[in-house]
Amino acid sequence: MPLYKECNQEFNILWCMPCNSTRFKNDFDKWTSGNETIDKFIQNAQINADWHMKLLAWIPYDRFKDIKQIAKGGFSTIYYAGWIDGYIKDWDIENQQWERSGRFEVVLKKFDGIRDLNEDFLNEISIHLKSKDALSSINFFGITKDPKSRKYMMVLEYFKGGSLRYHLNDNNIDWKMKLAYLSDLAFNFKEIHKLGIIHQDLHPGNILSCNFNVFGVKISDFGLSKLIGKNVENPQKKNIFGVLPYIAPEVLNGNDEYTKAADVYSFAIIAYEIITGFQPYSDVPHDEELALKICNGLRPKIPFYTPKLIIRIIMRCWDARVTHRPTFKELKKELDKYSNNYEWNKNSEITIQIDKAEEFSKNQEAANTTPLNYKTHPQAIYTSRLLNFSDLPKPKNEENFEKELEKLSHDDIDEF
Repeated sequence: MPLYKECNQEFNILWCMPCNSTRFKNDFDKWTSGNETIDKFIQNAQINADWHMKLLAWIPYDRFKDIKQIAKGGFSTIYYAGWIDGYIKDWDIENQQWERSGRFEVVLKKFDGIRDLNEDFLNEISIHLKSKDALSSINFFGITKDPKSRKYMMVLEYFKGGSLRYHLNDNNIDWKMKLAYLSDLAFNFKEIHKLGIIHQDLHPGNILSCNFNVFGVKISDFGLSKLIGKNVENPQKKNIFGVLPYIAPEVLNGNDEYTKAADVYSFAIIAYEIITGFQPYSDVPHDEELALKICNGLRPKIPFYTPKLIIRIIMRCWDARVTHRPTFKELKKELDKYSNNYEWNKNSEITIQIDKAEEFSKNQEAANTTPLNYKTHPQAIYTSRLLNFSDLPKPKNEENFEKELEKLSHDDIDEF
């Protein structure tokens, strides 16, 4: 390995951890967040950073310009901002100062449902740093504090392309991109799960991209539901937090801990939305009655002309039998095969099925039989929230689910 010019020690990715850790330590007395726990959290991240994108910083609020609110969720408010200094890239030996990116677009995330950033909360957001080893999550640069609201805020990477939720609402996605999104998501979660990270609140609003037509997707909001979902009045009672249609039934009924398989279930609902363009359960209230039906086997209705190979993937992922769901490693391998075959092999099974699906859709449009856009029910809620359900039954599949899945696994290609 090459040697760092200043200390003659080996370094990795142009980052000398021993030298830079010492520089950060020497500056610890030059800044404070006003909160000892937060200071220690940031300092620990700086000392242990082995490359610049795993750094955290305390960023004074006056280092942000052009701040404006751009989104509001169930428990947080998101602001756009221009970070004047930008993130640290490396140490400039010649000028003896940090080399920075310069003005950089970020978002400031304020948590409305949490009074303060306590130690437990900081342990949760540290997952963002750990997930950087997988290169699958958005960059987390540091913490700041709004002097007016006196609330601490996370400083995160800004994605011009926005969320998958808005992209799906505003665009007609071709099959090449649909398969690319699914494969990219499977890869991201394969890497994230390898690190032992479980998301716990996966839905299209937490999937971001700089440009959905060019770049891959990134994942945000890791594990934050675990803390927000705590029942302060009764710690023994487990509250459920998230967007109801994307929550696995075994999590909804409160009997099982959130597992990797629950993320796979959420992936299935997202896959349904990507493939069909429809938000799940948009025509009904997202209430306890819907949760009850989901536990009893209700799933979104997949159009019959959808390629069978894709239907099979989705059904396997939302199987109520947790141990029957595939892993993201298995999904990535399968989706890569379909994506490559669709692009390069016009005689492949997936290509034939997709071509038939597209022909059917065109015939519907030509005959003017495409259903009109339905109205979203006013109680269909697609932002994360606490869901206080009780006495939900043990999850099961609908009566014919296993037979239909078995048939999909063995059928030849049929005409629609």
